[in-house]
Amino acid sequence: MIMNRTEISENVTIIPAISRKSLSTDSNRLTRVAAYCRVSTEEENQKNSYAAQISYYTEYINAAPEWKLVGIFADEGISGTRTKNRAQFNSMMELARKNKIDIILCKSISRFARNTVDCLDCIRELKSLGVTVIFEKENINTSTVSSEFAISLYASFAQAESESISKNVTWGIERSFREGNVRYQMGRTLGYRMGADGKPYIVEDEAQTVRKIFSLYAEGHRAEEIAGLLTKEGAVRRNGSSVWERFHVYQILKNEKYVGDALLQKTYTVNCLTHERAKNCGQKPMYFVQNSHKGIIDRRTYDAVRLELEKRKRRREYGKKQGSEFADPVFRTRYSLSRCLVCPYCGSYYKRCTWILKEGKVGMWRCKNRLTGNHCPKSFSYRESDLHSAILNAINNMMAIPPAAAGCVNSSAEIHKKLSDELDRINKNISETVRELTQVEITRNELLSAVSGSMIDKVSAELTDLNRREAEIADRLDSLKYRRDLINKEQIKADNADKLLNEFKAVKVFDETLLPRFVTRIDALDKNEIIITFANGAVSRSKIK
Repeated sequence: MIMNRTEISENVTIIPAISRKSLSTDSNRLTRVAAYCRVSTEEENQKNSYAAQISYYTEYINAAPEWKLVGIFADEGISGTRTKNRAQFNSMMELARKNKIDIILCKSISRFARNTVDCLDCIRELKSLGVTVIFEKENINTSTVSSEFAISLYASFAQAESESISKNVTWGIERSFREGNVRYQMGRTLGYRMGADGKPYIVEDEAQTVRKIFSLYAEGHRAEEIAGLLTKEGAVRRNGSSVWERFHVYQILKNEKYVGDALLQKTYTVNCLTHERAKNCGQKPMYFVQNSHKGIIDRRTYDAVRLELEKRKRRREYGKKQGSEFADPVFRTRYSLSRCLVCPYCGSYYKRCTWILKEGKVGMWRCKNRLTGNHCPKSFSYRESDLHSAILNAINNMMAIPPAAAGCVNSSAEIHKKLSDELDRINKNISETVRELTQVEITRNELLSAVSGSMIDKVSAELTDLNRREAEIADRLDSLKYRRDLINKEQIKADNADKLLNEFKAVKVFDETLLPRFVTRIDALDKNEIIITFANGAVSRSKIK
């Protein structure tokens, strides 16, 4: 005989199920209720909403005789896209895990979380702990079986809304950037503080350190040397430390804020939910605002340092390609002639060595290839003292008498005129090239607007030809702009060298900082003469005694 499922054996007694809440609580105990509030910004209207939420839930919970207020957990000015930084929310979750909360009230799912995954994970954990969450706006109670689907739906809407808001905010920020509005971040910038008007102002004590760094680097000192000097002098960094490293010096030298400019959108938000940010390496446009605030460094000094940084970078890259001892990325040179004196036969740099002669140890300069592998046998060898004397004479002559009388092949004025004429010619070519591109675009639009079925083949061929012409013109335009930038750099270099030469006094003793400041190249012409190319473009011959 098969027993009916509704029948119960005579020796079985059913004990009815009771709720999980009843299992863990006393029936006479009040229900412990908490409320969670959040506003995402600290604006005045949001602050009013924040205060109103706290007041409402405090009165609402205290008005229910069967409820006991555990606490109002409220995060102000915090985004809801992730729970990590919401201190009050995390405190509430900890109390729930300690079985001290029975019900949580919240205005809406978007106030609870704008990240669908976080929202569902937290609600599932609370349900497993026997805690009910009630969302008033959506009329959802998580104790019901069907609530999770509705929560997923509303949480997805909240996340989509957050993503939309993020895009709108990003668009607004970029539009502000285009208009030249700068969002200053000076919290870690030595020499600046933010004023009440929202503009940065200069802190003179710190600014002196910044000026010293730029001045020393422009004179040819290495970043390591500058860092050691500042540490020895006890110069204070922005964070209060007086210990300086090489990269601290580079951070200051490469910061455009010190000349009064601002480069905007150096970083960008990768994910609006995780708030992850990354360095902008071309993924987003950048915006350069010139003269946005008062600079600590004058533009001439700043440009000179930028040129020096670029020059030293090229030297390191050259060393890597040559596979020489200069391949170390933190290239150090003790002697300024090491990357300046060039062999006329193989094009390599000269290298210092020591000879032991009758008068003792003597510093000598020989072609690097001849020293390392006995190549380049025709190259000349020079006494270091003779080279220093010849260079000093050339520099002093350049400052004392007109370039033509000093034996210069090219004078500074001639170089300036040549650069200026070439720049005018390039700017004219750029204007003509832009007009050509515009005409191509007009012709293309006219063709597309007049196209018909019978002319498709002909128009297609003409469009192909236009696209080819457009690509050629665009390449030509890029080349012209590149050449223009090079000439601008040469003009800056020449101006800086002229200024240095005009302000410099005659010297009698060779200094290793002289060459980086005044000279770009020295060619070994023969054993009795060298050709010196100055930073301002002037070229001079100098005899070696």
